[in-house]
Amino acid sequence: MITEIENLWQQGKFLKTAFDEYKKCIEAVFGHARAILQTPQGIPAEFHVELGGISNEFYSIKRNLFSTLFQSVYHLMKIEEPRRLFYGKLNHLFRIWVTSADNLLDNEDKIVVPMKIAGSSRVMRQVISIMLADRILKNITDEAVLNGVITEYESSLIVQKSLQILLPSAAEEASEEGGITCRPDAEYILNTIHRLKTGLLFHIPFLGPDNIEYGLDVKIVDSCRQGLMNFGLGCQIIDDIRDIAKDYLEMRHNYVLSGIYQSYPVYATKLDELEPAMETSSNLFHLFPEVTYPAAQKAMDLLVDGLSSLGNAGLGIDKKTERLFGLGIFETLGVGGITRCLSV
Repeated sequence: MITEIENLWQQGKFLKTAFDEYKKCIEAVFGHARAILQTPQGIPAEFHVELGGISNEFYSIKRNLFSTLFQSVYHLMKIEEPRRLFYGKLNHLFRIWVTSADNLLDNEDKIVVPMKIAGSSRVMRQVISIMLADRILKNITDEAVLNGVITEYESSLIVQKSLQILLPSAAEEASEEGGITCRPDAEYILNTIHRLKTGLLFHIPFLGPDNIEYGLDVKIVDSCRQGLMNFGLGCQIIDDIRDIAKDYLEMRHNYVLSGIYQSYPVYATKLDELEPAMETSSNLFHLFPEVTYPAAQKAMDLLVDGLSSLGNAGLGIDKKTERLFGLGIFETLGVGGITRCLSV
């Protein structure tokens, strides 16, 4: 399925070009990273820090599906190539910032900057990655000013807004950091919590267009904005289906768990009974079909609605491809088995 989706993903009017562009952005960011991660002379070799090897996997379609989608909206908005490439580099820095922060908060180790450093160093690698991305931001904005892509004023504005755009999502994450004390209504989770936690992250591509672009087609921008929001919410519901056990044990907000506690007390009791043997990696969606199957359908509808909005803006994929790609997202995010229940 993944190979099929990868092939389909390149059939859109702009998607293959966007993917090729984004690979250039990744390469540019890693080029800056390699130049910056230089240990001063005279330091014993065992305390050196440098960029690790960049495998082909970092440039794969599977790893860059969402980023390619982000890059494609710049084509839909008819933004010139130099700025598209500048925004693509910014988007890759956001991947470093957001993923590294998530790694710290969730005790995970998703590699966004391969790094040679002493010890297991999970925490320190995240810290260095975040600081490194800040230095790269300075480099790429200076470079863009030097090449006439943006002005000094636009550079300053982008740097300020690059933090501000993340603050609502950061505040939501902070509210969960010590564990939540109650499970709100499922619709509140979807329309408020998840819009802040994930939906706004799918609006990161609009940092440049919202602040330093003028004369864009408002209808196209609105279609892109709504499309990415719906697509992001669909992805978050799929994450919630996969993470039922993890979010239950860690007391995090979860659309499915709120549905269980709101309407299915027998399932809440089952969760309590399962807890002693439960692990964060346990996949439990099949145990709660009355909640997880409608949630999966909601996710699928949001994914398709999102792609349809982008299609209306000119993305150039047909309805069949929208649904096939939606199915592929379930597999990519680890719950492909639930798609048997979908009305597609």
